[in-house]
Amino acid sequence: MPRFPLRTRASAATTLFARRATLRRSVRLLGAFRFEQSDPDSFYVPLARDSAEMIDDLHRGATGRGLDGHTIVDVGGGPGYFADAFREAGARYVPVEPDPSEMHARDIDLTGVAIRGSGTALPIRDGAVDVCFSSNVAEHVAQPWQMADEMLRVTKPGGIVVLSYTLWWGPFGGHETGMWHYVLGGEGAARRYRRRHGHEPKNRFGASLFAVHCRDGLAWARSAPSGELLAAFPRYHPRWAWPLVRVPLLREVLVSNLVLVLRKV
Repeated sequence: MPRFPLRTRASAATTLFARRATLRRSVRLLGAFRFEQSDPDSFYVPLARDSAEMIDDLHRGATGRGLDGHTIVDVGGGPGYFADAFREAGARYVPVEPDPSEMHARDIDLTGVAIRGSGTALPIRDGAVDVCFSSNVAEHVAQPWQMADEMLRVTKPGGIVVLSYTLWWGPFGGHETGMWHYVLGGEGAARRYRRRHGHEPKNRFGASLFAVHCRDGLAWARSAPSGELLAAFPRYHPRWAWPLVRVPLLREVLVSNLVLVLRKV
């Protein structure tokens, strides 16, 4: 398959989604973040709908086809918030989740559909799915690029991998511990949270939360032997802010959440 400059490939893959990436969308999604733990439905339902629209746009841009009739594996699918949104798009949705308590955290029937398994060793055969997607999971995995390799492995040639993750030095890198990791480090921010709230944070640095950077994801995507990098952009930013990904150091703070789009070759 011919290799074109990244900017040319990105334009083709993201044309449809770029029209959706407006400032109004950014404000709406970022406003929902405050409900992530207090009212998960108010956060995850609109995020799921937006994610399905994003994946459908990216799949159309990369392959010329929507999600209808295609199989999508969601690595770290949790309790199935994304299930309805992807099914409405006509996709066969298969979440993979290692934690049984997460799988049953919401009253969604995923019987016969969900797979319990690790993202770093997906229990799926090579080249089995049309789209492999992961949303805000890589920062919770000690070996995120092993997970990324697995996502490419299970994707069919010509299919796409969409990996989206939160950057450590971005405003949401510390998750519920806020931005205290800037001054106290991950451990210090966790200790502060415990003192103030009387219990450990849900996302414990070094155990269920890790420092993952923009440069690392770009390096993996550009060197993946079975993947062609089609696009890299900030997930929640309007289109005019996407060039931030090309600015070293600044991108680690301002991109916040990086989306990598690869075609399996």
